[in-house]
Amino acid sequence: MIFRRENDASRLFSRRAAVLGGGQALLLTALVGRLYQLQVLEADRYATLADENRINIRLIAPPRGPIVDRFGRPLAVNRENYRILVVPEQTTDLEATLDRLVRLIRLPAYEQRRVLREARRKRSFVPVKVRENLTWEEVARVEVNAPSLPGVRIDVGQRRYYPYGSDLAHLVGYVGPVTEAEMTGDPLLELPGFRVGKAGMERVHDKALRGEGGTRQVEVNAVGRVIQELSREPGRPGARVMLTVDAALQARAADKLQGESAAAVVMDVHSGEVLTLASSPGFDPNAFSHGMSETEWQQLVNNERAPLNNKAIAGRYAPGSTFKMVTALAALETGAITPETTVFCKGHMEFGGQRFHCWKAGGHGRMNLKSAIQQSCDVFFYKAAKRTGIDAIAAMAERFGMGHKLGLALPSEAAGVVPTRDWKRANQGTAWQRGETLVTGIGQGYLLVTPLQLAVMTARLANGGVAVEPRLTRAVLDPGTEKAPDPAADFPDMAVDRASLARVQAGMDAVTNTPHGTAYGARIRAEGEHMAGKTGTAQVRRITMQERREGVREYDELPWEKRPHALFVAYAPVAAPRYACSVVVEHGGSGSQAAAPIARDILRATQERDRERDQARGPDGTRRRG
Repeated sequence: MIFRRENDASRLFSRRAAVLGGGQALLLTALVGRLYQLQVLEADRYATLADENRINIRLIAPPRGPIVDRFGRPLAVNRENYRILVVPEQTTDLEATLDRLVRLIRLPAYEQRRVLREARRKRSFVPVKVRENLTWEEVARVEVNAPSLPGVRIDVGQRRYYPYGSDLAHLVGYVGPVTEAEMTGDPLLELPGFRVGKAGMERVHDKALRGEGGTRQVEVNAVGRVIQELSREPGRPGARVMLTVDAALQARAADKLQGESAAAVVMDVHSGEVLTLASSPGFDPNAFSHGMSETEWQQLVNNERAPLNNKAIAGRYAPGSTFKMVTALAALETGAITPETTVFCKGHMEFGGQRFHCWKAGGHGRMNLKSAIQQSCDVFFYKAAKRTGIDAIAAMAERFGMGHKLGLALPSEAAGVVPTRDWKRANQGTAWQRGETLVTGIGQGYLLVTPLQLAVMTARLANGGVAVEPRLTRAVLDPGTEKAPDPAADFPDMAVDRASLARVQAGMDAVTNTPHGTAYGARIRAEGEHMAGKTGTAQVRRITMQERREGVREYDELPWEKRPHALFVAYAPVAAPRYACSVVVEHGGSGSQAAAPIARDILRATQERDRERDQARGPDGTRRRG
């Protein structure tokens, strides 16, 4: 009995040992199989992963493309940017190192705190930027004292530079750091210190100007420290953006506007190329590259003359009498008036129980279309507008480029306002009044336009009714491409009666070139360069009956903000129109005194530059040397 039990126990033990041994053999087989898979079958894959762990591919920011004017003059370029970096692990006392550095260069206390904060957050071998945009003298002082500044080194990067400063600031724009809202997934945007276009053409052409990033392969250790650079693949620099503007002419226009809150636009009446788009006062776009203090920013933001606002495309003004040509064309087209229609101006007109005044208190007497434009008679255009109606006037204004954006792509461009019956009900909640048609006819009331729209209106008047559109970009050229393509201009005809246009042009010619014209004193005297124009004075407040009885004070006696805006539009030369110009001087008073002389000087300079370029070319059209 005992023997049988021992025999059963022996068999049970043998079975358990066999099961255990079999399990161990199975596990060993699985382990050997897995090792074979890893070390033989997938050896190449894991070798690659190991290399990728050891070798990093890092993105290199490409040089930002330049912006140039129509003749290739640089408007936005890259300059060397000397920066101070510090590697925390290479200095035993970072605070003491910064204290020594402060004796050599300007480094505010808040910047020192930033450096210490970044050094605590980053790994000790990662460089921390201390300051950038160093002068050469500051670089020299740091280099001379390098032995006493452990961990500090000079690094050379790039920063954006704008040679023309405030003259072209609104047009060219500026660059700035990437915000979280601007992150689009483009890895370039995540690079430290990378900058993108924030305003102007820098923003419009930002993607083309960025270029394509390069790469570099670096060997790193287990904690990510760079051991050595293995290879480098440079990226593609950004494109060269060529604008239509003439930088020298823009600088002259900016000089004429200096001291005023004003805007000026010059454009080719046939191609639509904008040669000048000036806004005053300006600002220095280089300040955005260097870094602007809070005090400097507040001074810009709180300036009553709005230096950050591009008045040429975003300023909205009542056009005043510069709108009278549109009223005239609408009246002629509808048959409300004829070229022979005359109106007697006694200084005012009664309508709907109200008195509508002419700017000339004593009246102009008997006026026809030409003399009404020449002397800017309000009563003539009150009656023309009354007979024409707001619908026809608004339709003509829209045909001449008002009431909508003109497609420049600049983010701040305003559409302006061309009021209609529907517009007033939708925006004011009331019905259109007949008297509002009269004030619209002389460019007042709800009507608002931009200086650019006034230039486009003038260009379409001058070129015979072709719907020319303004252009600011001549070409976006890949790196290495030198010549821009010839601009193609193919614009539709506006179907405005040529005879009517000729009569309006004759009135504008009389404004500047006949003794009774409102801008005769600002005429261009040079033969072959005469301009035709129209003055405008837009009220910014209602003149009371008390003021009319006592006589309105001289504009320069009024507070600046209560003076009317001064406007002037013109084209030249009269015989063969080539350039259109508009000038608006905020609270400038009289258009004939404040705006017309500026437009005259700008158009003279524009034509002089044409003559200079012609003289610089030989008989075959090639440029002479020397």
